[in-house]
Amino acid sequence: MTTSHVTEIGTLPAPRGELSAGVIDVLSRAPGSTPPPLPDLDPYGEDFQLALHTCYELHYHGYGAVDEGWEWDPGLLALRAAMEQHYLRALHDDVVGGTDLHAELEQLLTVPAEETGLSVFLRDEGELWQLREYFVHRSIYHHKEADPYAWVIPRLRGQAKASLVAVEFDEFGGGRGERVHAQLYADLLAGAGLHPGYLHYLDIVPAPMLALVDMMSLFGLHRAWRGALVGHFATVEITSPPGAARMAQALGRWDADPACALFYHEHVEADAVHEQVMRAVIDDLLAREPELRASVVFGIQVTNLLEDRFADHVLGRWRADGTSLLTSLGDRD
Repeated sequence: MTTSHVTEIGTLPAPRGELSAGVIDVLSRAPGSTPPPLPDLDPYGEDFQLALHTCYELHYHGYGAVDEGWEWDPGLLALRAAMEQHYLRALHDDVVGGTDLHAELEQLLTVPAEETGLSVFLRDEGELWQLREYFVHRSIYHHKEADPYAWVIPRLRGQAKASLVAVEFDEFGGGRGERVHAQLYADLLAGAGLHPGYLHYLDIVPAPMLALVDMMSLFGLHRAWRGALVGHFATVEITSPPGAARMAQALGRWDADPACALFYHEHVEADAVHEQVMRAVIDDLLAREPELRASVVFGIQVTNLLEDRFADHVLGRWRADGTSLLTSLGDRD
């Protein structure tokens, strides 16, 4: 198998409304220019989520034509803070909250009597064009896989820090660049005949996936949300192995490139171990900071909320025989 090495200088996305157009426009100017005001927008909508994602990308790879001084520009940070508060209010309104961490973890570990969800659909009845669309959606997440969790490392201590770093070491390939999970996903995209470049498909991926990635960035960038980030990370690691196993089975229905299967087999094996390690992160974190229990619960609930919204969007479009992307890949039979 040949590893794909595609490097792209970040380009600004196409706007999806007044707010994202204003953010994109101001980034073409010098830092210190006045960002747009925050209009009254749906916090889950296309315009809002793209604008927030565009601000966050300054903390990742940035944009080739954008002055790097924008990353910490006070005016843009003030706008981003207002967007974050608007988004957080919506998230708080849409989950039940509470402090019953045991119940949340038990629910994650419980195998439902009837399997549902995207991976079940793709395994049992999905078509190849739908599998490729799914890969495109997830590319926005997997191009950043494990990156936001690195921000929480200096905010942890003791066993919580040691255990989380152990998981991150695996996510980042165990010291081997070609085994970094983000690289394995780029290889999957190439193996599926898709473009492996970083955020190459951003302009056609709708808001439900951006909302997931923006949540990760929000929790990662703020020390105050360290508990929520740990809750989110634990949810990913606990639920990943069964979902990855179903995706591997889905690939078996097609003559898939080995790089596609490798990505999911890696997650079946690695994340089964990570589940227990993340329990150690939670246990030690809450032993030191018990006041974070509600935040950990919030992170779990928000992850489930946004994953459900994403699945509902994609399955709803597919069952209506339409593309789940903003623009079709054009490869349907």
